[in-house]
Amino acid sequence: MKIAVLLAFGICNFAFAHRVISIADGDTLTLLVDHKPVKIRLANIDAPELKQPFGQRSKQSLSNLCWSKDANFEKQSVDRYGRIVAVVICGDLNANVGQVERGLAWVYPKYNKDPRLPALQEDAKENGLGLWHELNPMPPWDFRKIKRRDRSYDTQGTQ
Repeated sequence: MKIAVLLAFGICNFAFAHRVISIADGDTLTLLVDHKPVKIRLANIDAPELKQPFGQRSKQSLSNLCWSKDANFEKQSVDRYGRIVAVVICGDLNANVGQVERGLAWVYPKYNKDPRLPALQEDAKENGLGLWHELNPMPPWDFRKIKRRDRSYDTQGTQ
């Protein structure tokens, strides 16, 4: 019955739930789809990189929400790394929303299509949840930009 309701409301693309078999970080997981691993990047959000403050906590949070559970997903796109970008429902919980509500992911302004998320992020921020416990947490897109710039600097031999 639950799957029929999810299908009726366009929550998932498949008639059967898929087992979550791996959690890479706070916004990436792997589902077993037709006996094959499929990497899914959570849409609309961006979690701290593993080497950032709260990166490991964000990964653990997604694991708590989804690890070894049945999940459905609604594909939005495919990213440049070949990952499906999707809204993921683990059991009865929207993992994308859950990560923002817990303060363990940012709304990704460049790609967000969920109008509910900014208010949920603001609530987490006002309550000092997760990464919002820090004074000025660095968004992962800025962290990655600095890392790319540093790698570029190192490869030019101008250390």
